[in-house]
Amino acid sequence: MDIIGIIGEYNPFHNGHLYHIKEIKKRYPNSLLLLVLNGYFLQRGEVSVLTKEDKTRLSLLHGVDLVVSLPVVYGTQAADVFSEKALFLLNQFQVQKVIFGSECHDIKKITRIASVQLEENFNGKVQNHLKTGINYPTALAKSIDEDMQYTPNDLLGISYAKAVIKNSFPISLETIKRTNDYHDLKSNEKIISASNIRNKLKSNQDITTFVPKCCFPLIKKVNQNTLFLLIKSKIITSHHLDIYLDVDEGIETRLKKMIKQCNNLEDFISRVKTKRYTYNKIRRMLIHILLGLTKDINHELIFDSIQILGFNERGLSYLNQIKKKMVLPLIVNKHSKLYEFEEKAALLYDLITNEKTYEFEGKNQPIIFDKV
Repeated sequence: MDIIGIIGEYNPFHNGHLYHIKEIKKRYPNSLLLLVLNGYFLQRGEVSVLTKEDKTRLSLLHGVDLVVSLPVVYGTQAADVFSEKALFLLNQFQVQKVIFGSECHDIKKITRIASVQLEENFNGKVQNHLKTGINYPTALAKSIDEDMQYTPNDLLGISYAKAVIKNSFPISLETIKRTNDYHDLKSNEKIISASNIRNKLKSNQDITTFVPKCCFPLIKKVNQNTLFLLIKSKIITSHHLDIYLDVDEGIETRLKKMIKQCNNLEDFISRVKTKRYTYNKIRRMLIHILLGLTKDINHELIFDSIQILGFNERGLSYLNQIKKKMVLPLIVNKHSKLYEFEEKAALLYDLITNEKTYEFEGKNQPIIFDKV
């Protein structure tokens, strides 16, 4: 039996995600599919429009066998950290393959670029190009001397490959050709990007043809005003913003100044944004400030347990088979820093969405597919 891993945020779960799962099942009909799932706050600093519980249920309903939580402290970090921690979890379960969507659909090229990025002097090359005023994807391309147009999913794929190479994980990588453009916010094809769907949600457009029927009623309204006020309060009342993760090189002064001049999050980010600090980096930074994730705490964090979010009969059978071989316990350590931040994230998420996800987090009971 092939043990195959996928990594997802499902913001929201849409037809493209369903296509991804179905294509894997076509390639490997007897496989066990394990999902590492990002929960409340996401890799680009966004708030999820689906709860962690609902994402787990939707995953199991549509073909995933076992769902594992990616802690929020790692799920809200840059691509390399996000990828390495997700691959670490997949390796704990002896996953043999990780299959992800890719625009370039060229795993050899992705792996070659990952190898180049791991060379000792590579970051210096990128930084030199960034100083000329170009954005990160362009600086990356110039540093590698490649014509490849870097898209978010290909960049994540490169980070997956770097994690595998750097840690010598016995995991192979495969791609599925993406059928849509991440940056396309106007298409109305059956399969469109999550960004496109969220954009349509913001403008109150009908998205029912782009997501499975059972997903649409579960989508939550993220109160951007509440999110902004929570962030504003934390920035105004914090004496030293530079203690928080990603707040570097004097940006704290800019944050303190601009927060007094703005009345909404988008305006605030646009005023803080510079060539060095991209939109996504600022959003991640603000989530770390909101969560209280400091650089010191981040340095001390370790995986001390694994949170199982849900499984079906096949997933449970595999858990029983592998649990004695695992180093980390499958019972969450409720005294750990990782769990403390997960609880905090759930409480903040409830304030922003008017939900009750903290109850789900507190119970810490995996969802069994038969009861979905």
